[in-house]
Amino acid sequence: MPKEAVAFLLFVTMVGGFVLLYPVVRALAERLRPRSETGTKEEMHALRDDVVQELQQMRREVAELGERMDFTERLLAKQREAERLAPPRS
Repeated sequence: MPKEAVAFLLFVTMVGGFVLLYPVVRALAERLRPRSETGTKEEMHALRDDVVQELQQMRREVAELGERMDFTERLLAKQREAERLAPPRS
């Protein structure tokens, strides 16, 4: 095969490869490129607001459980006191 034909086939193969691989390389580059900062910041603020809201709800629930526990302890203390002070049964 003549050298010119080999060079021409090599050139056509390289150009064809670039043409065919260009969309693939472009798609990969797009995936690697960082996303726009505004969308990410908005998502982060939304997630932060959700987490803060959940934390506040949990604090309210823990405070309510603490109040219930204090109330139960007082009731049990009153019951024990009443049993100790009650006159003996005959």
